[in-house]
Amino acid sequence: MPTTRLSSKGQIVIPKAIRDAHRWRPGQELEVIDTEDGIVLRARTPFPATTLDAAYGCLDYDGPPVPTEQLSGTEAMKRRMEHAEDTR
Repeated sequence: MPTTRLSSKGQIVIPKAIRDAHRWRPGQELEVIDTEDGIVLRARTPFPATTLDAAYGCLDYDGPPVPTEQLSGTEAMKRRMEHAEDTR
């Protein structure tokens, strides 16, 4: 098990193998969570957690609902081609 040492300034070095395993790079923000057994370091997410309800309506689409199946790459490409032909 990797170990590290606390510096006089309260700093620790996270062993390279662990940083690599978690893909942590310089500048990565970490949350420090105090537990009964010790501390947990968890990578801070770059964006706050959100819900679908909070994101709903953020895009300006003013048309009829489109079934998810029609949003696949092939169907979307076909629609773009049809739209391009209509605008010629």
